[in-house]
Amino acid sequence: MDDRSIIPSRPWRSISMIAWLQWLIVAVLPFVSLALATLAAGMFVSNLSLFMDGETADASKANEPDEASQTNEASPPGVSVLIPARNEEGSIRDCVESILQSVQVTLEVIVLDDGSTDQTGAIVRELMQQDRRVELIEGIDLPEGWNGKQHACYRLAQHAKFEHLLFLDADVRLEPTAIIGLCQRRRVLHDGGHIGLLSAFPRQVTGTLAEKLLIPMMHFILLSYLPFARMRGSNHPAYASGCGQLFFTTQDAYQAAGTHAAIRSSRHDGLKLPKAYRENGMLTDCVDGSRWAKCRMYTTTGEVVQGLLKNAHEGIANSRLLIPFTILLGGANLLPWITLAIAFAERSSLIAEGLPVPTSIVIGILVSWIAILVSYVPRLIAAFRLRQSIAGAILHPIAILGFLLIQWWAFWNHLRGRQVTWRGRLG
Repeated sequence: MDDRSIIPSRPWRSISMIAWLQWLIVAVLPFVSLALATLAAGMFVSNLSLFMDGETADASKANEPDEASQTNEASPPGVSVLIPARNEEGSIRDCVESILQSVQVTLEVIVLDDGSTDQTGAIVRELMQQDRRVELIEGIDLPEGWNGKQHACYRLAQHAKFEHLLFLDADVRLEPTAIIGLCQRRRVLHDGGHIGLLSAFPRQVTGTLAEKLLIPMMHFILLSYLPFARMRGSNHPAYASGCGQLFFTTQDAYQAAGTHAAIRSSRHDGLKLPKAYRENGMLTDCVDGSRWAKCRMYTTTGEVVQGLLKNAHEGIANSRLLIPFTILLGGANLLPWITLAIAFAERSSLIAEGLPVPTSIVIGILVSWIAILVSYVPRLIAAFRLRQSIAGAILHPIAILGFLLIQWWAFWNHLRGRQVTWRGRLG
């Protein structure tokens, strides 16, 4: 008889504790991972149809005999396109020229040169000579308590002459039908209320591996954890969301929300501006804008990391959300790999010793594999439907790990009182 069956090599309590932990890891945690992955994947699939419903909404509005469609040819909507620009010499020309190709709208393009040290201002002046619809505003010293982008947008809105306002980042490129599409989409009603602020997510162009891994995370987080049906049916600030690259609103709604002065110190207008609208009783909405615009936010790994760090504290990297999101993201996307590895190691050890493999380990391996496959569903769907990187989708667990590490890094920076510089300044 095997002596190990009679004389334990460890104290009884130690063996019991180890066995209990092994059972927890191999037999219980895989089901936890599967539940979290299924929750995220189910929400993503449900939200994606709502996120991309702009095409259907645009088509239905185009066939309605509303006032705008009846008078479209006689009086196309007037739109002020407002672009804050700081050291954007590589982007500003293409951005403005793409806007000037817009159809079915009357527009002006106002660029604020926010203290650029490159040729941004000179390029805009050249464009002004070519097209009278282009205007340049020179930046001023940043007032105390203001973030640079928010102050630039605030000043741009003061110079706008049209009722519709389109706030646009300088690295965005518009399609000719983008602005008229935004006008039509904003008129779509949700539960009887007009949309005060519409945000469209441009197609995200990526080059480096870091971009392919991390840039798609903004779609992943948005669509996996924000209930779109509730967001569109309620003006509660908790459902505020958007993309700071592209915001579309009206003068009246913008003033009612308190303008950018309401978020003057923020670095995260993607969350804070929609929240300001909702706090003033208005609905906001965010939709897929890949048919209207494209954007390459960053071009190097360093820019990706710095860009995510700079506003992480206002997003997830704070004491209220960081631990819950670490559990949600880590549990759904990283934990099944851990339980799978431990279950395989335990299985190999038992086989090497000539012992039978318990059913719990076999089930743990199977459930871990299923959880892994389910966790890939959102990124693989996004790769095809939103034209994101296939390589980034395949390396999804690495993207999750990198994203969480950046969030914890940002949280640690906040605790130490350290701010990340961006475009050469803290504000």
